[in-house]
Amino acid sequence: MFDFLRTIVTPPVPARDVLLRLVGAFVLGWIVAWVYRRTRPESKAGSSLQATLVLLSILIATVTQVVGESPARAFSLVGALSIIRFRTVVQDTEDTAFVIFAVVMGMAAGANAPWMAVIGLGVVSTAAFVMRPRMRAVPAPAAPVEYLLTVRVGLGIDVDALVKAPFAAHLSTYRLASMGTTRNETAFDASYEVVFRRDGSAEGLVKALNRVDGVQKVQLEDEQADDD
Repeated sequence: MFDFLRTIVTPPVPARDVLLRLVGAFVLGWIVAWVYRRTRPESKAGSSLQATLVLLSILIATVTQVVGESPARAFSLVGALSIIRFRTVVQDTEDTAFVIFAVVMGMAAGANAPWMAVIGLGVVSTAAFVMRPRMRAVPAPAAPVEYLLTVRVGLGIDVDALVKAPFAAHLSTYRLASMGTTRNETAFDASYEVVFRRDGSAEGLVKALNRVDGVQKVQLEDEQADDD
């Protein structure tokens, strides 16, 4: 009882030293989180884990000072901390390495080993930057969508001259795929494989072709949808 009160009045570690060690753990944990953010892909560098790394460094520094050189305290804290479970599973092994990195920095700060923390921080951070992915996956550009356009015109009419202006306004490329007469042989159908421009419009192309004198019918189909 008296030993406990004596510890409160005169702590084994001065309060100023405790504060300095915890502030050092905060700085070290923040640097670990910064290295993590700079060396991990943006899709995997979660903000939650970055905050966890900082808090974990401070908590481990606190635990290290509480344990001190007492084996009894060490075993008691191991039993108490074993109850804690992370609800989110760390899926990447490199993320686990950063968690251990934060733990080591917190232990070094709590054990009053600043040079060990600085040297370890420099070596591990350098290794993390050297081993980070050099090339990030760049999404492949989407393949252009091809459509099958069929234009029906009367016999004796130059279909290329009729479709030239609407095609130039809405299409980036086009190619004549087939041509044939209708059953009654009063008209013929010209089929084109077409790709629209970014500012082109399927609806606008169909309306423009229907307004052309001599065009009897316009039909537009998605070739990829037909293949599926």
